[in-house]
Parts: sequence; C-alpha cells; structure tokens
Amino acid sequence: MTSPLAPFLALCGSFALSWLLTGRVLAYLRRKAILDHPNDRSSHSIPTPRGGGWGVMLTLLPAWTLIAMTADHPLRALPILAGTVALMAVSWMDDRRGLGPAPRFLAQIAAVVAGLAALPGGTLPGGPLPGDGLVFQGLLPFWADRLVAAVGWLWFVNLFNFMDGIDGLAGGEAASIGAGLALVATLAALDPALALYGLAVAGAALGFLVWNWHPAKLFMGDVGSVPLGFTLGWLLLALAASGLWVAALLIPAYFLADATVTLLRRLAEGKKVWQAHREHFYQKATQRGRSHAQVVRLVLTLNVALLLLAVASLALGWVVLPAGAAAVVLLLALLARPVRAAA
Repeated sequence: MTSPLAPFLALCGSFALSWLLTGRVLAYLRRKAILDHPNDRSSHSIPTPRGGGWGVMLTLLPAWTLIAMTADHPLRALPILAGTVALMAVSWMDDRRGLGPAPRFLAQIAAVVAGLAALPGGTLPGGPLPGDGLVFQGLLPFWADRLVAAVGWLWFVNLFNFMDGIDGLAGGEAASIGAGLALVATLAALDPALALYGLAVAGAALGFLVWNWHPAKLFMGDVGSVPLGFTLGWLLLALAASGLWVAALLIPAYFLADATVTLLRRLAEGKKVWQAHREHFYQKATQRGRSHAQVVRLVLTLNVALLLLAVASLALGWVVLPAGAAAVVLLLALLARPVRAAA
C-alpha cells in the first residue's frame, strides 16, 4: 500500500536532491571546463557548462528504484531503468566526443524495444502486467500497435532532445508532463506508481530549473534530454495503454506539435533533418525579440490549459481535442510573430 506521504516525498525529495546534485555537477563541469561554446546554431552567447542532466538523472534513477520497490509490480520499471542507464552512457559520450547518428539511434531502438515489456500487457520475469497493452485502443492488431508505439516512442525521445534549445524549456516541459500525468493518473485511479513516477520527474526537473532558468548557469545536454524523453515517453504510452489516450496526447501537445511541424517543414525543403538548427518555433521566437523566459512562460501557460483539458477528457473523452489543437496552433502562431518594439 502506498503511504499518504509518498506523493510529497516523491515531489519534494526529488526537488531537493536534484537542486543539490545539479549544483555539484555545475561545479564539476566548470572545473573540467566541459562547456558548450556558441556557434551559428546556438541560442546562447557565452560558453556555458553542458551536462547538467546528470543532476536530474542521478535523482530520477534512485527515486524510481525506490518507487518500483514499493509498487504492486516491482519489476515493471526494470527495463526502463536499464534503458535509461544505457541512454545516459551513450548520450554522455555524444556530449563529450560527438557520436554519429547510427550508434545513438541503435541505442535508442534497443532501449525502446526492451521498454515495451513495461507497458500494460507486457511480459516480465514475474509474469504479465495487467491490461491488454493496446496503446491505440484496439484499432490495430497487437503487433502493429506495438510497432507504431515503438516508432512514436523513438520520435518522442528525439523530439525531446531537439526541443532542448533555450534556457528552461526542456526542464519546464518535463515538470509539466510529470505533474500533469500524476494528476490525471490519480484522478483516474490508475496504478499509484505511475503518479509517483510522474511526481519524481516533476521534482527533479524543478530542481534543475533553479540552475537552468534564464540566464542559465548550465545546460542539460543529451545526457539529460535523451533519457528524460525516454522515461516520459514510457509514462505517456502507459497512460494511453490504460485507456487515457486523449490525455496522453494533450499533456505533451506543444512539444509534439513544434517538433513535428518543424521536421515536416525541413523535410519539404530538402534539408538534413538530423542536423542541428534554429528553426523551431520557440527558437524563432527568441530570434524575433522574445527572451528565453518569456517563451518558456508562454509554453507553461499553454501547458496549464492543456492539463485542464486532459482532466476534462476523463469525463468528456475526445471532444476536448479540438480545443487543445486550437490552443497549440494559437501559441505557435504567436511565437512566429515578431515582437513589436516599444515606441
């Protein structure tokens, strides 16, 4: 049985530990001169330590391990924890030395394939997990459902990395998704462990944001953004596989829309989509006069509206989707507009 104090400990304990560890990581990165130097694709102007995601992930791993040990299905998180560790290792090598797309993508595929066993209906050493595991609610046969879910999960891992481009954005989105998922899972009376996992993500992200809010003292780096995308992707798929697919779409809708529209536009223009760039809506907003903090506040405001719609979907179902889509489109249009100079 979950202790009544568990949600408080998951959120506040993760916040405190992440804040402390990120500060230690910052000191280490400065001492070792592990810096992200500005280039023509950067949104910063001075060399800034990169690798702050260590503080987030070294908080999340023990927190999730403790939550898993007290859950009804302790082994459920095992493939996710193992995949997270593997992605942290590969991503840190990429942060330090730079890896080609092949080893990074192969590691992501391996982590996602293993992680599919942690969805409802998956089979672990302790036996199958409850539920049929159909993310797309029976519209596809099981094998196709799993295949499309895996592709979507891979895309989410990469889009979360792509969207980590200005101060506070990835941390703010991680906190929003974690807290939103925890609220929806609690209201829907799902497995309490899902809510605790979400609160731990929110707390760890908020502790990191103390150091990453504009002007950022350090950046997350791939060592944080890639495994965060992996863990959050699992939570969202688990929410969808539990029947709450509308909420699973709405909670991360801004990141999904910005990254996907930008990818499709670059594909249509014949550009190399795997190369770093400054063409996301949030990046263009900073180029057109908005500060990093202003952009992140706008995204967080949208996220609150999306969360309210996700909660409403528990009673109303898919009919709230048009309102969510309209809200996202309005924000994308706002970010695309130049800021008028004061008279």
